[in-house]
This record gives sequence, C-alpha cells and structure tokens, in this order.
Amino acid sequence: MKNKFFVIALGLCSISSYAQLTVNVESNSTYYIDDNKIKLSEAEAKQRFRSNNYLTLAYKLKDFTVGAQLESYEPKALLNYSPAFDKTNLGSYYVNYHNEDSGIDATVGHFYEQFGNGLSLRLWEDRQLGIANSLLGGKVRYTDRNQYITLKALAGKQRLGFKLTEGFITGADAEIRVDPIFKSEDLNARVGFSYVNKHESNNGFSIYPENVGVFSSRMKVEYSNFSMDFEYLYKSDNIIKKITAIDPNNIFDGNAYYLNLAYAANRFGISANLRRLENFNFYSQRDQTGNIYNNAVLNYIPALTKQFDYSLANIYVYQAQPQLTFDPQKKSGEIGSQVEIFYKFPKNTFLGGKYGTDVTANISNWYGLKGMYRNYINNINYYETDFLKLGEKYYSDQSIDIRTRPHENLKTAFTFLNQYYNTKRIEETSGEVKAQTLIVDNIYKLPKSSVKLELQHQWANGYHGNWAAALAEYNFLKHWSVFVNDLYNYGNANPEKQLHYYNGGLVFRKSSTRVQASYGRQRGGLLCVGGVCRYVPESAGFSMNLTTSF
Repeated sequence: MKNKFFVIALGLCSISSYAQLTVNVESNSTYYIDDNKIKLSEAEAKQRFRSNNYLTLAYKLKDFTVGAQLESYEPKALLNYSPAFDKTNLGSYYVNYHNEDSGIDATVGHFYEQFGNGLSLRLWEDRQLGIANSLLGGKVRYTDRNQYITLKALAGKQRLGFKLTEGFITGADAEIRVDPIFKSEDLNARVGFSYVNKHESNNGFSIYPENVGVFSSRMKVEYSNFSMDFEYLYKSDNIIKKITAIDPNNIFDGNAYYLNLAYAANRFGISANLRRLENFNFYSQRDQTGNIYNNAVLNYIPALTKQFDYSLANIYVYQAQPQLTFDPQKKSGEIGSQVEIFYKFPKNTFLGGKYGTDVTANISNWYGLKGMYRNYINNINYYETDFLKLGEKYYSDQSIDIRTRPHENLKTAFTFLNQYYNTKRIEETSGEVKAQTLIVDNIYKLPKSSVKLELQHQWANGYHGNWAAALAEYNFLKHWSVFVNDLYNYGNANPEKQLHYYNGGLVFRKSSTRVQASYGRQRGGLLCVGGVCRYVPESAGFSMNLTTSF
C-alpha cells in the first residue's frame, strides 16, 4: 500500500502542469533499533519500521476548490502517535466555494476553523503533534464588502483517526467592526460573539449532560501604538474525568478569561498576556477527556510561555493546566501571566555596535487556582475558588535573549533562562526543579557556505540533573547541509541514565523540496509546537523525512 501511495504522488507530477492543481507530499519514516543503552519495549519491538505519510491534493476551478488528503501509517505509525492513526485511508476531503464579490465562503466535507483566540473552538492539523481534528460536515462564512461584519456557522462530527467521535458539534460566530462609530483614523475596534455546542447521547445515564456549550464574548482594540485583546468564555456543566474513568458524581461548569495588552513604537515593544482557566477542557467525546494523544480536542489552550527552539530550554517545558481533577490531585485550573519586552539598540552605538543589537526579556508565572476542595462519603466532590488569588506555584521562567552581529559575516545569539518547574503538579508525580540554562548560538557566513555552532549548558537541582549540549551544522553547495548534535545528561543521579543523545544527518533542500536522512537517539520527553505538546518516548534509530510540493 505504501508503494501505491508514492506511485500516485509521482504520477501526479504531469497533471500538476495545470495551474489549478497543487500537490503536497510528506513522508516521515524511522527504523528503530536497540543500542547498548536504549531498547524498545517488547510490544514496540514487534514492528521496528514505522512510517507516517501524507498526500494532499487541491484542484481549483474558478470559485470552487476540491481537495483531499490520503494518509498512510504503514506498517505502523511512528512511536506514541494515537492508535487511531492506523493503516491507509482517506483522512479528509472537501469541496469549497469562495467568491470575493459576494463575500461567501462555504465548505462541505472536512474543514478547519477558529473562533476568536481559539479558546472556544480551534480545528487544526499539526502532524508533529499528531493533531488532525477537523470536522466532517459543513460551514459557511459571510463577510460584507467593507469587512465590517463577519458571520460564521458550522456543524459536523470531529475526526478521530479515520473515524468520527460520537459528539455532534454546532457553532456560530459573529465579529463586528465598531470603530466607524467613533470616526477616528487611528482606531480599529471589533467585538465578537460565539457559541459552540457539543451534543452527545447520554446512553441512558440521565445524569450525563447531553449538551455542553461554550459561550464567548470578545473585544479587540488597536489605537495608535497600543492594542488590547480581551475574551471571556463560559462552559456549561460537563462531567469531569476521575483518573481514567468518567466520574458521574462530579459535574461542573467552567470559565476562562484572556487579556493581551501590547505597545510598540520605534525600537521598543512590550506585550503582556494574562489568563485564568477554570475547568476548561473541551472535547467532542466525553471519554476522551484528558487523553495523552490530543484526540477529540475542540479548543486551543497553549502554554503562554516563551517558546524556544533550543533543546535544553525545552526539557522543563510548561503545559497549560485547565483541567479540574480531584484524584490523584486536587486542582481546578490555572492563573498566570507572560510579559515580554523588546528593544533594538541602533547601529553605530556603544550597545548596538556596527550592525545593531536586539534584546528581548521575558517573564512567565503560572499558578494553580486558590480554593477549597472537599470530598464527601458518597464520592460527590465540591470545590470553590477565589477569583484572583494565586494558589500553588506551578511554573515560572525569566529569560533574556541578545542577538547581535559582531562581524559582517558573524551572527551571535546569547540566551539565559531561569526556570522553576513543579513536577508534582505538572506531571502529577513528585518534587520540583530549579534550572538555569545558558545558550550561545553562532552562524558564520562563508563565500559559498555557512557554519552554525550552538553550545548549551543546563544546571538543575533535581530530576534529570545537569545537561550539556552542542550542535554543529555546515551548509554547502547551496542546497546541502550536514549536522551533528549531542545532548549529554552527565548530571543524572542515576548513572545508568547518564546518556549521550546524539544525532547526525544530511539535508537536501531545493525549491519546495526538503529531504533529510539521520541516525541517532531521541530523548524522551515532551515535543511542543506553539505551546501544545506531545510526549515522545526515548528511542534510537535511522530516520528519513521528505516534503515536497508541486
């Protein structure tokens, strides 16, 4: 079946000469091995070669676009992807009509969508995270000629692998531009309202709510150099999950508050995010609540912390904590903030140097909600929170990032990160960690090539202990690069876990095509994209990755 998958992709090359057809191919394959330190489990070792493959087609004819995505997880999906991604099948398909003159955009089939900031609804795909949560149904969007009003309506069932969840989703969203009332050229202001409902049969258990709805109101204002984005959401009663089972004795509503403030002028900028979440998980099927694969997730709740590309900065990465749980721990959500300040020192100054210097400082602090939790003999639980009081500290970080150009051909970045990580609350295990990470990143440009050298070190008072890491990359012959990197957990308290997580490979890039071949070890932990994470198990092996479009 996998061979057929690629035959189809190659056969479409000739068809793509028609301007209306676009084709995208992505393939990610790994052959897992056992080395002297890292071994697969008995179940995993039954299939060492695993591959995720995607063929996406879109054909446009006037105002209509027809599209489909064929997916193949043969013979098995990569480690720790949802078991719902299995074998080869049509993952999505749609017909879209878009006419700018009428302002109508309508889709029948699978579609993605977002209301507001995504707290009430976000349907999206991220292959690294194993997220493909489109709805199968229909949606329509209307925007007037002056773009004063945007209206959306949708209905359908959410994708779960190659099947659909049991919940039926309906939603509506309206966004209205209100600044014309004030007649100010510097003002741009919009208000928005949305409603999303999940209907799921209670299967005879009358205590289960068949309808769970999220109501949202929001406002976005931009004036001169300032901007403000505020959203309030309310979720109706829903059953919470007790460890791995639905708990019919505990039904609670939830809410969320989000505020973003920003100012930018000349070389200076500052932004602040504040958010409070209380029992705000939202899934299209009640028994999927809290699953580890991001299955059936209807809303988007990223961690509001600074996102780093560096490996050691992502060892103690925070995950948003919106859930209400009584067992094994009592917690009902999170409250916190992130503040980032940016300043660019101008060229030909003492701090700016010859080419200028960019400095970014970031502070994040996240806490549980302070409240009272009670357990009764009949297993019915009760809790009550204080609106703005801070509970137990979950996570904090302070970082500074300096990017400068000491020489015409040299770019250098210095990053320092200080973190507090409450392992007990975030991972629901025990303990806490304080870690400091220092990173130096250099890129030197040669006449027809470039060299990248990255050095990192992390000091930690517990958990994994100290780490050291290095990356070297050489880009040559315009389209080629070779890299080698190593993460060494030399400070682990367990000598058996003082491992080198090394990796090396070759990359070819040309136009829209990228091919990478590599060999090495994968550190176990969280892989995060945009503040949303997926757990990746420790492994070793050979990998091949291909992306292309035509």
